[in-house]
Amino acid sequence: MEANPMLGVFLHAVGGLAAGSFYLPFKKVRGWSWETYWAVGGVFSWIIAPLVAASLLNPRLFEILSSAPAAALFNTYLFGVLWGVGGLTFGLTMRYLGLSLGYALALGLCATFGTLLPPLFEGTLGVLLTQASGWAILLGVCVCIAGIGVSGWAGVLKERELSVAEKANAVAEYQFTKGVWVAVFCGIMSACMAFAFQAGKPIAGLAIEMGTPDIWQNTPVLVVVLLGGFTTNLIWCALLHYSNGTVGEYLDTTKPGMTRNYIFSALAGVTWYLQFFFYGMGTTRMGEYDFSSWTLHMAFIIVFSNLWGLWLREWSGTSPKAKGLLQGGIAVLILSTLIIGVGNYLKDATP
Repeated sequence: MEANPMLGVFLHAVGGLAAGSFYLPFKKVRGWSWETYWAVGGVFSWIIAPLVAASLLNPRLFEILSSAPAAALFNTYLFGVLWGVGGLTFGLTMRYLGLSLGYALALGLCATFGTLLPPLFEGTLGVLLTQASGWAILLGVCVCIAGIGVSGWAGVLKERELSVAEKANAVAEYQFTKGVWVAVFCGIMSACMAFAFQAGKPIAGLAIEMGTPDIWQNTPVLVVVLLGGFTTNLIWCALLHYSNGTVGEYLDTTKPGMTRNYIFSALAGVTWYLQFFFYGMGTTRMGEYDFSSWTLHMAFIIVFSNLWGLWLREWSGTSPKAKGLLQGGIAVLILSTLIIGVGNYLKDATP
């Protein structure tokens, strides 16, 4: 497999743009409860999009999945279920905190756990300390966490400065305390995606053996991971439909705009899937330190989500200090992606 860290960083940037943008179409949905548009978007992001993409890029997809080791399939699916809990609460984080603050808090813990725990469990984390490239990678991770911290502090200032009415105007269901607790839980559980990709390596290897180009090797893995995520979210949305009496919204033709709601929910779902489509490609080009892909992914998501937050005037009415901290946090995050890219390049260039 040919390593190309700079291409890998670019692919992670595209994935981060998709992830930082996916929630925007949901803002166009009218008259549906959260569980309805989240479930519709989920069908497209967790079932339809990964199956279509994997089928087109892996002509022997179902042969790959049927021949994969049972343990790899189970563990990949299991981590997908656990990650699904994080994905579920991620939607709630956006609901209560908005794009800027929600992304920063949720993804801070996600970046830390998702990047460092896989090599720790594999026993390879200590090897990083013996190589200049490894130190560069760890420095990039630390800079990323620092950037997330700066972005989070900007969010705290925003919380202090805006009135209740101003916060509600920017984020309709703004609830800071509830949102923070949801974001913390979301960040920890969402890190299971990194473990899912590790568990799915035998599936990816089998895909290559059956003729799949190595850059597409993770598309069959995503089918299994996202099936696990779909399971978790389907159960939760079904429970909400039962308790809120909203299951009829899918076919309620008495409300205008039902077709529009389906279109925008589907658009959100497909956009969401694209983040991991490009993430999966990016990991194949990061070389031996592919675990650093998770940090890059998180950093780019926060950068683009915060830019969207500024564009949507979620920070309107805040002080120059708060906006300056946010912009500084974005700059630090961009710097972290460059450092990680250099670290991977140094490793690849070392004979």
